[in-house]
Amino acid sequence: MYKITETEFEGLYIFEPQVFTDGRGYFFESYNAEVWKSAGIETVFVQDNESQSKYGTVRGLHYQIPDYAQSKLVRVTSGEVIDVVVDLRQNQDTYGKYFSIKLSQDNKKQLLIPRGFAHGFVTLSDQATFNYKCDNYYNKASEFGIHPLDETLNIDWKIDSKDMILSEKDKAQPAFGSHTPYEQSL
Repeated sequence: MYKITETEFEGLYIFEPQVFTDGRGYFFESYNAEVWKSAGIETVFVQDNESQSKYGTVRGLHYQIPDYAQSKLVRVTSGEVIDVVVDLRQNQDTYGKYFSIKLSQDNKKQLLIPRGFAHGFVTLSDQATFNYKCDNYYNKASEFGIHPLDETLNIDWKIDSKDMILSEKDKAQPAFGSHTPYEQSL
């Protein structure tokens, strides 16, 4: 039903659903709690979000600190993005490293992002619709971020920085070394 791939980052999984196609179109199961439970993943989602962005839009890198930290299941239902996460868990060997993956309407891949990661994406297509499930509610007072073009992280966003569109909020985010540490908030 799903191909589940573990990454080098603890708790970060790639899900590839089995897609059934015929002359009418396609069908796939985008989420099944029993499949997840049988794989040892017991995340319970409480909120669904959707955003639409035009080419070059960078959203992120955002995270929430406990008690409002969030795990997310992300996917693209229209268009194509590069999805990026940065591990903020200081007790992990992958602390300060990033992982990226292309998510698109064509590949239908999904990424399960555990709590303790900053998250962002850039739109590669003319337009993209990005969907994500969260296991905790949004809380403005608990939201923090890291500048997406931080030189320490050196993220390959797959497009030229002159083509990037950042919000004023994301332009003002601090560098990785000066962000609010996730673990400090525990």
